[in-house]
Amino acid sequence: MFKTELCDLLGIQYPILQGGMVWVSYNELCAAVSNSGGLGILAGGSMTADELREEIRLVKEKTDKPFGANIPVVKPDSESLVNVAIEEEVDIISTSAGNPKRFTQKIHDAGLKVIHVSPSPQLAAKAAEAGVDAIVAEGIEAGGHDGFEEITTMALVPQVVETVDIPVIAAGGIADFRGFVAALSLGAKGVQIGTRFAATREAQGHPDFKKAIIDAGPTGTAITGRGFGPTRSVRNRLTDQILEMERRGAGLEELLKMIGTGRSRRATQDGDVEEGTIYCGQIAGMIRELKSVEEVFTEIIEGAEVLINELGKVSTASR
Repeated sequence: MFKTELCDLLGIQYPILQGGMVWVSYNELCAAVSNSGGLGILAGGSMTADELREEIRLVKEKTDKPFGANIPVVKPDSESLVNVAIEEEVDIISTSAGNPKRFTQKIHDAGLKVIHVSPSPQLAAKAAEAGVDAIVAEGIEAGGHDGFEEITTMALVPQVVETVDIPVIAAGGIADFRGFVAALSLGAKGVQIGTRFAATREAQGHPDFKKAIIDAGPTGTAITGRGFGPTRSVRNRLTDQILEMERRGAGLEELLKMIGTGRSRRATQDGDVEEGTIYCGQIAGMIRELKSVEEVFTEIIEGAEVLINELGKVSTASR
């Protein structure tokens, strides 16, 4: 019922992609999503080339379904990561944080598909011109690094759909069947989900990191770094300090010194949920318990079927 052209393009059963979340999206989560009928994506952004190679091989031990790897173009070793993904024969490479044109032809020549994450219609158009196969239109509700434009998913998706002639995947603020159906109604051919999958049993992450997402509530996230790199994460001691520094006009050097390096790993892997950065989307308020990937898929697909039937009744009643 929910098969779209994106399913044919990527060779998947359901048009549901899992975001390539740093320190979270490793082989167990990636394989579980692909085995459930979606597209699992490894987080190349938090891996070395050797680590990515090992993770790809581990995924292949757990599934024979299509999967991908996310590679931020701005990462210094992005070319090495792309080379590894090609050598190890992943099915799809998801690029982000930069111009995909640098790698698109090379990836296509190797027989792989390219998906690019864009926060605005203008950048989506440039990615389409570069030859990518699909666009992830990611709104400001999303966790992690967001666009300077701060366009919401509801406003972004239909504008990107009207701008490009390739499949659009909605991302940002989607965690359940309602978000899934809403995305399709906006013209998207699928969804990419991050935060909901971060709070699953298969996700790599410290129990305290996952608990922080579940406990975040509807107003529990904040955007820091608006002047140099907007990032949405769970409110904690660190974000409060950064926000206070921004309010008093702290300079870039001072802010970067506070943010430092390894803050996201500190929270995700080590469980320091006060001094680490907990990347998390605004939809956290709808995530109230830890679930398995299979449970998430079942709830989305079954819930969407019921919702669409109900909407059909509303349409009939209005005639």
